[in-house]
Amino acid sequence: MKRFLMEGNICGERVRLGRALHKPPMTQEDLAREVNLLGMDMTKLIISRIEKNQRHVCDGELRMLAKALGVTMEWLCGDD
Repeated sequence: MKRFLMEGNICGERVRLGRALHKPPMTQEDLAREVNLLGMDMTKLIISRIEKNQRHVCDGELRMLAKALGVTMEWLCGDD
């Protein structure tokens, strides 16, 4: 039986890119604030760890990050 093992996440680079594409670019703190306004606790440290591929992202977090960045969940996962 093959096992699928993945460290970190697949959206970290896109979260960073999504912040950079905003006009003006969003900081990690800005993104954390937006996610918090949507009703999910997230800190700048969590976003930093996501972007550095040091933390997994659950589906609810992925949805909130996408909303806060104004992109789709598919885009965050690398699907165009």
